[in-house]
Amino acid sequence: MKCKTVLTTIAIVAIFCGPATAQMTPWMPWSFLPENLVDEIIGELSGETAMSHMIEMAGYNRNRPESEYSGTFWEAEYVLGKLREYGIAGARIDRFPGGTTFDVTKGEIWEVSPRRQKLADFDEVPAMLARNSQSADVTTDLVWVGEGRAQDFEGVDVQGKIAVSYAPVGNLIRQADNFGAVGVISVYSPRPTFDPTQIQWASVTPGDNAKFGFTIPPIDGYPLKDRLLRGENIRVNVTIEAQMVPFEIQDPTGYIQGTDPNADEIILSAHLFEGYAKQGANDDISGSSVILEIARTLNTLINEGRLPRPKRTIRFLWIPEFSGSRPWVAANPEIMSRTLCNINMDMVGAWLTKNYSTYSVMRTTYGNPHYINDVVENYLRFVGQTNREILQNRRGQRILKPIVAPTGSREPFYWSVETHYGSSDHEVFNALGVRVPGVLMITWPDQWYHTSGDRPDKADPTQLKRAAFVSLAAAYTIASADDNMAAKIAGEVSSNGMNRIAHQLARAMEELSLAGVPDFNRSFLKARGYIEAAAINEKATLETTLELMSDSKSMNNYVDDLQKTIDDAKDVNLRVFDAYMEITADNLGIQPVEIALTGLEKEGSNMVAKPNESLKTFSNQMAEQRLGDEMSKYPRNGANVNEINLLINGKNSALDIKKMLDVQYRGTTDLQGVINHLKILELLDMIVM
Repeated sequence: MKCKTVLTTIAIVAIFCGPATAQMTPWMPWSFLPENLVDEIIGELSGETAMSHMIEMAGYNRNRPESEYSGTFWEAEYVLGKLREYGIAGARIDRFPGGTTFDVTKGEIWEVSPRRQKLADFDEVPAMLARNSQSADVTTDLVWVGEGRAQDFEGVDVQGKIAVSYAPVGNLIRQADNFGAVGVISVYSPRPTFDPTQIQWASVTPGDNAKFGFTIPPIDGYPLKDRLLRGENIRVNVTIEAQMVPFEIQDPTGYIQGTDPNADEIILSAHLFEGYAKQGANDDISGSSVILEIARTLNTLINEGRLPRPKRTIRFLWIPEFSGSRPWVAANPEIMSRTLCNINMDMVGAWLTKNYSTYSVMRTTYGNPHYINDVVENYLRFVGQTNREILQNRRGQRILKPIVAPTGSREPFYWSVETHYGSSDHEVFNALGVRVPGVLMITWPDQWYHTSGDRPDKADPTQLKRAAFVSLAAAYTIASADDNMAAKIAGEVSSNGMNRIAHQLARAMEELSLAGVPDFNRSFLKARGYIEAAAINEKATLETTLELMSDSKSMNNYVDDLQKTIDDAKDVNLRVFDAYMEITADNLGIQPVEIALTGLEKEGSNMVAKPNESLKTFSNQMAEQRLGDEMSKYPRNGANVNEINLLINGKNSALDIKKMLDVQYRGTTDLQGVINHLKILELLDMIVM
């Protein structure tokens, strides 16, 4: 291709993608809500109140009294009390069967020889004793076993003794049991140089011999290791009184009623418990505290007439992570059927600079396209722009819209938009059987994650207030949206979408530039699919905005027009990539790639599956039970079947789905694997092709 043609194509990209890729306008940050409502929300929200909730519920890690297991947990009772104090509608605790959990009366290690000193005490630091350790009263010797691998135990007599190691408790005890140790002591820490007093929460599955695990922080554990390596014979007494006790799952909940009782809902969630021995402040009493403050703020503003009551209901849900969200969702199918989206807040309060952290939204996958991603991004960007000093504004108001707490930081707001990540309760909403698009709000990294150091002193009241603002504003924007607001949301989706497509162009060009001659054709065709797949996702995202709009011809035409701009952006970016391929091929001295479908790709492009209701019940185990040996005829070659199931919508072909997997995940998805999975679903009568 001639240079002039390439430059013309790139100029067209600038026309179509300019609004999304342009620099910000520093003196004019915008959000969906008007400034007067933004000011009311910022003024009413209190990071200090959210911090107070954190201190009340997770000021220290305490040994729960047995009465909590047979009654109501302290945190659940606290949230319910505050909901009632604030006058939140529907305030209650939903209860579900739980099972049994680990409870400790005593857990100590005393060195009895050659000196007398206490080495560990559950009452002082509960993380020292691994969950599920068994009761014991043992006096025996300590033995150092290095990294705790099988070879480290070879030739070392640990029979009836306690193995001490750098390895985490869970890894260590599995080896120790094989060699006859009665228990283990770990001196492991995930960040020994950052915080040598930090102890990681651990659990054990004890065998016949190894019954318990303790963790000692590096500041004390390393000197103990040195003594053992010098040949000291250290003898200890271990006393543990532990039991498994029955409990109920407890899910506090309440809502802000919308003006239309038949309208849809938005759910804000956070996990109040992550097990019952571990009680983490940032993980996740921070999220629980923030949505409690959101509930108070919304109810206050609406009741005082400072914020119009939204059309749609905003619901709040506090749960034990996964174990509480799953039964609640299953027990409320009618609520799920009218829920538009979920904002899940998990670890949102960390002091960002102390943790070297960023406040992030984890987007939904392509299988759950939704405008919630762009609504949250709008408010993240707004807070980021208005809570730092911008050079161009230095002679005016330096911080345009400060969101700070009296005792909190005054630092800039560090934020990012990330690709999908699971491992929290939004996955329960995103799951195939529920299909409520859910995003995750999180500070990461957290330097005290899953350790004894996860206490409120690592949190920032300013960050709590900013986290509350972003999620409150996003939820309220959707809950109150009329046609005009829905049109604004769709417009922002379109603008951001063109930018995301352009990002895939840049990514595709980089991957092609790194490909050698043998991989050139394959890399080009795969990377070209990134642009095509991104456009499919952006058009599907735009379509979701219709649920906020009246079913009018003008609104439908508006969304259609925006979808056409996505197609235009896709076509222009493909032209640029094709031109870049020709230049790169010429530089490598090879022929340009011919764009033509293979036989398998033609087959995949003609396979379009429409889901049946039964698809929601799919599981690999069920498929294997029903199909038996027939399954072996259709190998899926590592394809992400969960995402494939979500992408089946009567529009996406098997080839489209393969491209939409390639753009989202590392590696390359095997098209035959996608086709084979669709054939399995067809055999199960879960799809129609």
